Amino acid sequence: MVTIKSKKEIELMREACRVTALVHEELAKNIRPGITTLELDKIAERVMRENGGLPAQKGYNPGIKGVPPFPASICTSINDEVIHGIPSSRVKLKEGDVISIDLVVLKDGFNGDAARTYVVG
Repeated sequence: MVTIKSKKEIELMREACRVTALVHEELAKNIRPGITTLELDKIAERVMRENGGLPAQKGYNPGIKGVPPFPASICTSINDEVIHGIPSSRVKLKEGDVISIDLVVLKDGFNGDAARTYVVG
């Protein structure tokens, strides 16, 4: 079934995606050797909330026995890590690392979802 969105719904979708882009722009400014993935998570959540959004994946319950809800605002994967890594205060970026960040902003009932990959340094 295809649902046709109204002009208002399309504007709300556009706004959720605009905030998603703002978060990625702020993360790009802060990705550097020595920063932890948890610090990046905190930056992302701050920007989302400052712009009226929420981190959609934070607290997401996968519904799988023994798997807890996702604890972070973003997913971080460094170098050859599998996707959807959990940010940590113990993981610091190093010069030359490649980090992929996946995030979803929920705003006004719509999600802005984007993953980007960055080179550190």
